[in-house]
Amino acid sequence: MPKDTVINIRTEGETKKQIENLFSQFGITVSDAVNMFFHQALMQNGFPFIPKVPEPNATTLAAMAEVEEMLKTGSGKSFHSMEELLADLNA
Repeated sequence: MPKDTVINIRTEGETKKQIENLFSQFGITVSDAVNMFFHQALMQNGFPFIPKVPEPNATTLAAMAEVEEMLKTGSGKSFHSMEELLADLNA
């Protein structure tokens, strides 16, 4: 079947550059990869992969644990207004 329809996709310039470099290693273009995605989605009758929320990295997990501990022990600071927070940060 001839390819006779154009789809415009907006993305960040750096993302485009990285994805073009990645797909070129497989000998395909971004257009080829998008068409492969479309065909797989049609064959699967949905996403051809399982969409997931990214897992937090170690730094984020540590920060979350620190906040949990602060909430448990009451050792964290709390502020009633943005002005109070800014005053504390600038002190």
